[in-house]
Amino acid sequence: MGSWASVRCVELGVELPYGRGHVTLDVDLPNLTVVSSKPRPPLSDPLSSLAESLRRPLSSPPLSDLCRGAESVLVIVPDKTRAFPFRLVLPEVLRAVKSASPQASIRVLVATGLHRPHRSEELEELVGREVMSEYEVVSHDAEDEGLLADTGRRTSRGTPVIVNRGVLESDLVVALGLIEPHFFAGYSGGRKSLLPGVAGRDAILANHGFRMIGHPKARYGCLSGNPIHEDMVEFMCMTRLDFIVNVTLNGRKEVTGVFCGDPVEAHLAGVRFLESYVRVPVRGRADVVIVTNGGYPLDRDLYQAVKGIATGELVVREGGAIVMLAECVDGLGGHEEFHELFVGARSPEEVLERIRRREPVKDQWQAQILARVLAGARVVVVTGMSHSVVEDMLMTPASSVEEALEEAARLAGCDLRSARVVAVPEGPYVIPELAG
Repeated sequence: MGSWASVRCVELGVELPYGRGHVTLDVDLPNLTVVSSKPRPPLSDPLSSLAESLRRPLSSPPLSDLCRGAESVLVIVPDKTRAFPFRLVLPEVLRAVKSASPQASIRVLVATGLHRPHRSEELEELVGREVMSEYEVVSHDAEDEGLLADTGRRTSRGTPVIVNRGVLESDLVVALGLIEPHFFAGYSGGRKSLLPGVAGRDAILANHGFRMIGHPKARYGCLSGNPIHEDMVEFMCMTRLDFIVNVTLNGRKEVTGVFCGDPVEAHLAGVRFLESYVRVPVRGRADVVIVTNGGYPLDRDLYQAVKGIATGELVVREGGAIVMLAECVDGLGGHEEFHELFVGARSPEEVLERIRRREPVKDQWQAQILARVLAGARVVVVTGMSHSVVEDMLMTPASSVEEALEEAARLAGCDLRSARVVAVPEGPYVIPELAG
């Protein structure tokens, strides 16, 4: 658990990430507490640290040894909503693979899960022109049966083992990823590159089903007993993932750790390292919680913004309000089903009933979590996207943080001058925990 020093009380000048910049909180809030992760110094030479970790990985032979003799290598990478340091990590991994196995055919596969497949220009923005020109870079499509292989098997929880064909047809599978808190898988990274990253639609729908999402241990920071995490690990073991290259970042998105090697052991090592920084104790629940999605790229769309809203849920009181800052330059980000589950609903309970009745429905998990939060608290969203869409989602839109705070106080039935306010500028990159 983090130290009390990682929670600081201030009055003015809090910087809240928003898009590629910040919004400054200059409202005088006498009872404001700002929750931040413990400082994490960046690696002095992340490229050297990466090279060393590839040579001396955790619970695995070096990547160069695994590559020898391979005729086909698949490198899985995160999608555009992740703050993964592509330009640092991906070229180095590709060079290591090519050096050890010059004859190998190397493909880069973007793990989009059930998100919209990336367009060519988005792929180039993600990995860089040089990588695009030298390697085949493709986007996963969970709904394109021609790209998928159905093994005919199921996990012990009934998830069908359907995955991108490249995973089963390659001699070696390497996954790059970012370890950060995750609102229902506990932590991202590791096994998540396969499920949901490059799994088929039916596999994702099963793993993210209503009962799975509703499990009390399907929460931020929880791996042990979390059915979603355990199902992902089982799915990974029934398909193929030979080696991972996972990193951790600080609040400035600088690399603080590199964890290469066995997909289970290297991932758990990264989780243990990260959680000593991101778990932060908070004394009591707040009337109003101000939270972000950590800025760009995670605040590109309203769908992803549910992660920050779920962070606010951890410390807001029953009947309180959450102020969410998310620029949402991509609007809904192509997640129309997420929107449709809310349209016309009069209450969050009605949304939950729709999901129970209709499942499996694409994006139901995001809708389910948002509805769960809304059943206990009101949400005001500071955003540049269509305010009518925000209203469709049973939330209140605002154009500024000042406007949002006034509305939040009204909805929570309190006065801002006397209200207990907690701000979480890092959003889903920190885990506020009630203490005492």
